[in-house]
Amino acid sequence: MSTRLGSARRNTAVIRPKQLDGATTTLVCLGFCGGGTGPYHPWAEVVAPDVDLALICYPGRDGRFREKFATTWDELAEDATRAVVSAVSDQPYVLFGHSMGGWMAFEVASRLEAQGRSVPDALVVSSCNAPARGLTPRDMFPACHDSDDELLSWIRAHGLVTEQVLSDPDVLEMAIEIMRADIAVRDTFHYGGAAGVSMPLQVLSGVDDQVIEATAPAQWRELALGPYRHDSLPGGHFYTPDVWRNLPSHITAIAR
Repeated sequence: MSTRLGSARRNTAVIRPKQLDGATTTLVCLGFCGGGTGPYHPWAEVVAPDVDLALICYPGRDGRFREKFATTWDELAEDATRAVVSAVSDQPYVLFGHSMGGWMAFEVASRLEAQGRSVPDALVVSSCNAPARGLTPRDMFPACHDSDDELLSWIRAHGLVTEQVLSDPDVLEMAIEIMRADIAVRDTFHYGGAAGVSMPLQVLSGVDDQVIEATAPAQWRELALGPYRHDSLPGGHFYTPDVWRNLPSHITAIAR
């Protein structure tokens, strides 16, 4: 295994926990509302030795904390598309997104396909309703009108932040700021009208997720112009801790 520390420093939009050269494929991950790349870092120990891990960092967090947040869905989608292209070049990859990141992954895949760029070998969307139906109140959680305390309750309830974050008021303040910025972007979402995507599409959902509509798998199926697969997993919107920790093992395109 050789390192790419120089390139990682130059490209703050892409974080590579494994720093792996010669990979057979790369799992590219897009973040959820209010999230950075942190929840995906442990997956470096879960994916197969020949699978690289590329985490897309949105503006305003992690290594891009000095940059201004995106303010609209189109602005963030354009940024994410550029980051994905820079992460994979012409190498094989699988594109993954959770919750709002699932919509962003579909958006990026659609844009790349329309542009004739290198598309993922598979698109995997997790815990998200189908985007073609548009933004509904069911998707708008947390909400823009929620108080800081309500947002903190949301952040604490889902357990995808470390105890260090939860115990540091300054870091928590930053987490709320990121959450509000992402909520504002999410609330500008509009469906671009793509008929669907041609690459294999896998949908993951939690059996106890109250946010995801019962018809979501069928709606996603309508957007799959190629192979389609749906897997129900234990837990709610972020599954169970064990399932989340090992989620890459449920991604068919990279499972060993």
